[in-house]
Amino acid sequence: MNIYSNFIKFSCLLLFLLPLASCGNPPETTAQEEESLPPSARIPSVDIQAVSREFLTPTREYIGTTEPLKEVIIRSQAEGQLLELTVDVGDRILKGQTIASLDDTLLNASLARAQAELISLNSAVTEAQSDVISAQAEVESARVRFQQAQVDANRLQQLYEEGAIAKREVELAQTEAKTAEQTLKSAQSQVKVREAAVETAKGRITSQKAVIAEEKKRLAFTKIKSPSDGYVLERLTEEGNLIQTGGEIISIGDFSQAIVNVAVSELDLAKVALGKTVNVKLDAFPNQTFTGIINQISPAAQGDSRQIPLEILLSNPEGKIKQGLLARVKFTADNPSLTIPESALQVGERDNIVFVVNNQSSETKVIAKEVTLGKRRNGKVEVLTGLNEADKIVSRSSNPLEDNQKVKLSAISK
Repeated sequence: MNIYSNFIKFSCLLLFLLPLASCGNPPETTAQEEESLPPSARIPSVDIQAVSREFLTPTREYIGTTEPLKEVIIRSQAEGQLLELTVDVGDRILKGQTIASLDDTLLNASLARAQAELISLNSAVTEAQSDVISAQAEVESARVRFQQAQVDANRLQQLYEEGAIAKREVELAQTEAKTAEQTLKSAQSQVKVREAAVETAKGRITSQKAVIAEEKKRLAFTKIKSPSDGYVLERLTEEGNLIQTGGEIISIGDFSQAIVNVAVSELDLAKVALGKTVNVKLDAFPNQTFTGIINQISPAAQGDSRQIPLEILLSNPEGKIKQGLLARVKFTADNPSLTIPESALQVGERDNIVFVVNNQSSETKVIAKEVTLGKRRNGKVEVLTGLNEADKIVSRSSNPLEDNQKVKLSAISK
């Protein structure tokens, strides 16, 4: 019985020790298997990133000043004392708004005289027309006398031929008929003269009406009105001053749009073109970016600085952009450069090499591509040819790579 009991205890002890023996001699892991492989047979772990576009050339900032779209100086078109100036600097005014008044006493008196003269001329026309009517009546009377004298002369001629009267009576009748004919012609001439006098009088009326219109226009000029919408930039005279024709009253600025004038370095000339949009920052509005349009580019550079003056047009529908604000403008190229980190370059015997990841199949592999490089800045390099934006490149690898080599993505790249 003791032997059997000892056998059972020994068997249990063996069963207990077997797992401990296996723990003391573990099997090799996958990592250990890879470490046991030669370096050329290991699968490299790689970091990848997409090809990006950015500007490698530093962007210069240019300083300009805001100005109104146009500035107009309002001048007087009449002479007189300035009685009233109703606007001040900073006031918004509208087109057609009366902003000043001149003394119109003398002009009103001149207009009254011109209108009185017109009334007199109208009376002269009426009188001349009456003369025409009288002359026409005289013509009709002369025509009747002439016709009667002709009848009498013809009748006496017939009596003379019959021997009833002496020839002298016929001659007197014929003379009387000729006299009546001359009287008729004279009366007809008088009608033409009187009609011409009417036309002359009417001409004077037309001329006088023009004088009155001119006087009214001069009188209207005593009320000085704004030719456009805008803001008052400066008062150029004061109430009580005597204003001559052409004298300056105020200057106004049209701020429906604002202009920023800047001078650009010749190195940035390729970045500017008429109609191109550009971002503008105003110190007065630090949290807002305005979009401007290049409206004008000078054909000549400034002599000393070699800078090109240009004009940028800003929309200003709310009118909050005022004159003299400091503006900051940056010009960028139309298209940013295709860039990769310099760490992605593998210098080969022929040219620079970049490894592009191809994971279209079941295995992830890399393909070597030759690239043409451009500018370098801050660890980035411009790629001129060889890549496109859809490519994903290897930025770091645990081992040297070869074309069409199988790789695995690092944890940060999955």
